[in-house]
Amino acid sequence: MNIEKIKDISILLAEDEADLRESLHEYLQIFFNRIYTAECGNKAYDIYKQKRPHIILTDINMPNLDGLDMIAKIRKNDKDTKIIVMSAHSEQEKLLKAIKLHLETYLIKPIKMDELKKVLLGTVELIRKTTHRTYVTDNTYWDNSTNTLWHDSKEIKLRKMENLLLKLLFSQPNRCFAAKDIFEHLHEEKNNKEFSTHAITSLMKRIRTKLPHDIIQNIYGSGYKIVSI
Repeated sequence: MNIEKIKDISILLAEDEADLRESLHEYLQIFFNRIYTAECGNKAYDIYKQKRPHIILTDINMPNLDGLDMIAKIRKNDKDTKIIVMSAHSEQEKLLKAIKLHLETYLIKPIKMDELKKVLLGTVELIRKTTHRTYVTDNTYWDNSTNTLWHDSKEIKLRKMENLLLKLLFSQPNRCFAAKDIFEHLHEEKNNKEFSTHAITSLMKRIRTKLPHDIIQNIYGSGYKIVSI
């Protein structure tokens, strides 16, 4: 049975034991399109800062920077990323400390794959219900709560009309908006302004120079749309 991979949510796996890391990575590939791996806490934290994964699946005991200290660093400024801890029975004291750091849940080793699957899919569902982001590429997204566009963790500065345009397109991803509908939306406060196709095409050309990817698709004879992943 083919499983459609999860494209809108990324996961970071931090595990120092090579065999287990490889095994878990192979299993995660069944479900996720974007998976990052790290063999220690330092590398995992670096990946977290660069990629901002939605989910972190981490061992609690790792070299250099252990899972507990890594989680504590993340939680200083980030209470939203979902963190799942893997722990041995012998690490219960560390586990009790980790629970205070707003974990999604914890799993006791050896990991049961059915239990892991249930936890992961439940976490994905929770993220989808509460997230404010609409991704168009692996590292480009629109933040619906602030109406801002981000690429590689940096905001792309937009002018008023550019922002209004993207706000409209991202309000219904995958829907094609006619040029006339876009024009009326942009100039709704100016009821007597005459429709201009040239004004829309010029706006599209300008905004595309700012976008890291050609995320606005021109559907010939129909209009424009963005496609979420």
